[in-house]
Amino acid sequence: MAATAGLAEAGVSDALVHAIPRLVTDAELLRVHEATMVDHIVTVGEAGGGRIDADTVMNAASLEAARLAAGSVVTAVDRLIEDPGSFAAAYCVVRPPGHHATPSQSMGFCLFNSVAVAAAALAEAGERVAIVDIDAHHGNGTQDIFFSDPRVLFTSIHQSPLYPGTGALHEVGAGPGVGTTINVPVPPGATGDVARAAVDRVIGPAIERFDATWVLISAGYDGHRDDPITDLGYSSADIADLVGAIASLVGRGRVVAVLEGGYDLDAIRHSSAAVTAQLVGETWRPESATSGGPGMDIVDAAAQIHGSP
Repeated sequence: MAATAGLAEAGVSDALVHAIPRLVTDAELLRVHEATMVDHIVTVGEAGGGRIDADTVMNAASLEAARLAAGSVVTAVDRLIEDPGSFAAAYCVVRPPGHHATPSQSMGFCLFNSVAVAAAALAEAGERVAIVDIDAHHGNGTQDIFFSDPRVLFTSIHQSPLYPGTGALHEVGAGPGVGTTINVPVPPGATGDVARAAVDRVIGPAIERFDATWVLISAGYDGHRDDPITDLGYSSADIADLVGAIASLVGRGRVVAVLEGGYDLDAIRHSSAAVTAQLVGETWRPESATSGGPGMDIVDAAAQIHGSP
């Protein structure tokens, strides 16, 4: 697949250890999803597939794929815990994506919220979990799941306006979770320097204040300038730089990146290989970093809201 096709070109294949994921359990799914939703997806999947919403369709293999996608992230976390210090990070190349799946609704090509499943398990074990979503689309499902949960910090850099229309600056959490949701909704045309400023000035300081012990990255590649359904201006170098900056905020072996969206095969290939190289401590940049696009005013506003310099 495109997400692994560039690994040999990047020269990182020998640095990787591949793991076979297990299927996620119903108990793990029920930490973040309502039983009626899980039952509905299982019923449709076992019937051979069907339409979930206007954008989301299942076939006969979708249920197993979704269970393996969520199970992959849990497997990655378990492997990092079981072999402390042996691995710098984990990268889960999965489909379908998950970050639009809310507690009660599968949507936006997403069936189960894979990142949220792993984050909830870690939080239940007493860890302080930060999620950083760099997909061009706002991870509304992940935000909804943890909006009132002070154990999980959800942060997102995404294009606005764009589907699903959520992720405004003022969405900061509710109840005991106030302050643990951070959104940086950048405009169409935003370039890599804007996203990096969001990490350096807003998200990074928030993760440090939160004293996160784990970082989960929703690594969508549809922010790439060649993606056909979005309008951001990132290059694969920008995306790798973002992941590297985010990964440096916690200790070795406490980072899991998870593939979310991305709809141009070459952009996925270059971005995925550059990210993989970054996570194993190498540098591979098939494109130059980008700069000069709009959106720094949004970063300024987010910094003011969240008390960053």
